[in-house]
Amino acid sequence: MTQIELSRTVASVATEVPGAADLFRRHGINFCCGGGSTIESAAGEARIDAGALVGDLETLLCLARRDVPENTVDLIECLLTRYHAVHRSELEWLIPLAQKVERVHGGHTEAPIGLAILLQRIQGDLEEHMRKEELVLFPMMTRSDTVSIVHMVAQMQREHAVEALYVVNLEHLTNGFAPPVGACNSWNVLYAGLKKFVEDLVQHMHLENEVLFPRYTT
Repeated sequence: MTQIELSRTVASVATEVPGAADLFRRHGINFCCGGGSTIESAAGEARIDAGALVGDLETLLCLARRDVPENTVDLIECLLTRYHAVHRSELEWLIPLAQKVERVHGGHTEAPIGLAILLQRIQGDLEEHMRKEELVLFPMMTRSDTVSIVHMVAQMQREHAVEALYVVNLEHLTNGFAPPVGACNSWNVLYAGLKKFVEDLVQHMHLENEVLFPRYTT
């Protein structure tokens, strides 16, 4: 199991460990504006035990890998149906809903101005990324074309790093997916949907980076 070092930054852990973002929010740890802080320093500022925080994060890592298919073909199928298809479906309704909230509530001090444009950028990049996996990488894996896989995996990991930055940007724009007091139903549904989308995306990247890819690169 991957160990969480105290020197890791809050932002890197929040975008790589499924469930870490919620854990940080509960402790009042900001991984957006304060994302450059280390786990150790963030724990100190929050007045919590750094060792206990790391223990909670490592528990989340264990939970993230629970019920993950052992067979590579089954794992790839899980990624395709549980994550690729779901990301596509959710972005199709999240983007117009974000446009609506920005249009109707643009004058509100907490309006997520620029959210719809960011989601469209995410949709474009994520679609291109997933298609590379579906049409090139995953078929290579089923053929065990290991020489070519190493280079392709490195490219996918670089693209995951970009997607991780999008996660931080979404956190910032939505105030941690917390709508303002008195927000309308559309605003509440939008933020709830975005929170779920981001949690899925982090889990998706984790399964690829830490479970699937090492089967071909180590």
